[in-house]
Amino acid sequence: MTTEAAAAASSSQQQDQPQPQLQSQPPTSPPLPSRHTPQTPGLRASRFQDLLDSSLSHTLGKIGWDNFASCYPTVAARAPGVLRAVQRQMVERLGALCKKEFDSVLQSRNVVAKLNELESLVSEAEHRRDEAGVVGAEAPIPPHMLPADQILAAHLAPHLAQQQSQLNAKLQTVQAHNAKLFDDIQKQRAEMQSLMGLLHKVFEDIDGANGQMDDVVDDLAEETRMVEAEMVTS
Repeated sequence: MTTEAAAAASSSQQQDQPQPQLQSQPPTSPPLPSRHTPQTPGLRASRFQDLLDSSLSHTLGKIGWDNFASCYPTVAARAPGVLRAVQRQMVERLGALCKKEFDSVLQSRNVVAKLNELESLVSEAEHRRDEAGVVGAEAPIPPHMLPADQILAAHLAPHLAQQQSQLNAKLQTVQAHNAKLFDDIQKQRAEMQSLMGLLHKVFEDIDGANGQMDDVVDDLAEETRMVEAEMVTS
């Protein structure tokens, strides 16, 4: 009994002691990304898939028994069963590899989603055309049916418009410069006319002065001759 009491007391003391704190757990790793869910192919995507399947079937059909046996005539003659098994396995293996590669390309390029988006865009365009009342009007020519000159003009139109705007800006600059030069020339011509008028007045004044001095010059000449004659006689 004493031993049981001591064990009970020891157990109660251990329970009364504070429990050590649990160590902090490391952060959990982020969840894995959700698995890619293939989209439901629309009309164009389904036709594209059918086209791939038919093209693959047509290509694999070229590896028929006749063509395969003609490549190995000896084996075809001596062991046709073995050669048929090899031909069948080759066709199945090649078809599976091509199918897997096609599916990988479709998934990596997101072909189904893009074809579905194209289908929705076409459907929306047709709906807007119907709302605009173009149903009874003449249908526009598809771009691939347009003549080469119109396609070339459509491609060159933005570039030509940009060049035309640049040339118009240069033309306006040259016209403004020419207008300024014309104004300067007009001012210089007016100044020349004013100077010519002043010169004409000066010439008229000189002519008037010469006319007034004609009589005086004669008298001065007479007096000068008389003075010279007196000086000679004296």
